[in-house]
Amino acid sequence: MFRDMVEATRHTAARATLNGLMTWLGEAGLHAAASSAGLRAAVDQHAAAVRDALGDPERGPSVVALAGYATGVRDTLIEAEWQLPPVAELDWAKAEWPTLRLVAVCALARSAGYL
Repeated sequence: MFRDMVEATRHTAARATLNGLMTWLGEAGLHAAASSAGLRAAVDQHAAAVRDALGDPERGPSVVALAGYATGVRDTLIEAEWQLPPVAELDWAKAEWPTLRLVAVCALARSAGYL
């Protein structure tokens, strides 16, 4: 029973992390990608790389693995003192690697039904 509670808590925390990322960046990025074939292709390539990095390219990553990956990217960016411009000011045609990678995480989370 305790193990089930721990697992449920991990899933709840992971979903909260992904929901926060989607609210902050994902919705705007996925909306922009829907109207730009180039951006959509870039997000798809990043999504494939994330699936491969997390070890299950067929089924896709679990909610916990995906949230952990996003948190790792965020923490690395914080350590590097990299800052994303305000989302409303982003030039999606020139989106940088971290932005694309995090939007790809959102795309994977949405397609897997985690959001």
